[in-house]
Amino acid sequence: MSALTDKISLCVEKGKADKTSPYPPDLMNQDGADEYARAAIEAGESPDEILAACNTAMERIGDRFSRNEVFVPELLMAARAMNAVMEHLKPFFQAGNIKTKGTFVLGTVAGDLHDIGKNLVAMVVEGNGWQVIDLGVDVKADRFLKAIEENPGCVVGLSALLTTTMANMAATLKSIKTSHPETLVLVGGAPLTRKAAEEMGADGYGNDPHETVKLLNSLAR
Repeated sequence: MSALTDKISLCVEKGKADKTSPYPPDLMNQDGADEYARAAIEAGESPDEILAACNTAMERIGDRFSRNEVFVPELLMAARAMNAVMEHLKPFFQAGNIKTKGTFVLGTVAGDLHDIGKNLVAMVVEGNGWQVIDLGVDVKADRFLKAIEENPGCVVGLSALLTTTMANMAATLKSIKTSHPETLVLVGGAPLTRKAAEEMGADGYGNDPHETVKLLNSLAR
């Protein structure tokens, strides 16, 4: 990596989105991911190298999260810094100069209005080079089916926070598999366990954003 991409990677891992960001204290009043990304593009750095630097940073923070060395606030700040870089890379994605790893259709299932966990997963997944289509909350099965039809080959993520909506998750999963048996479906959320996910017939279970990204990246290879 170049000096600029090294700085981008550091800022993403530390959650330093831009110069005005007060966190982390040791980088106060210094340029952040936003400024370094702009400078890297102006200097002719490869967009793929910039994205790779961000992916490396998100993997590091994700590993630390899995080891309980950092927590949700730090992961959120890293994702925010990553999104600052992604704003600069979007024109390259749209022009086809950077290929996404795939499309991830995500939503909280019908009857459940919780979105904090889903939003965090969306931010981290997008920051790892996936196109994310976020359907929002209280998403009925037919909306997932429509999104699958509009995005052939996508991977679907079903989220639930309430124990009472796990039945809706299972029903939605069954509906997807009946209409589109080839579609891979990942599930996640506080009330779920790996065993419950397997009993539903899910293709994967993400117990946190980092685990979800690892699952998706394994599918992209």
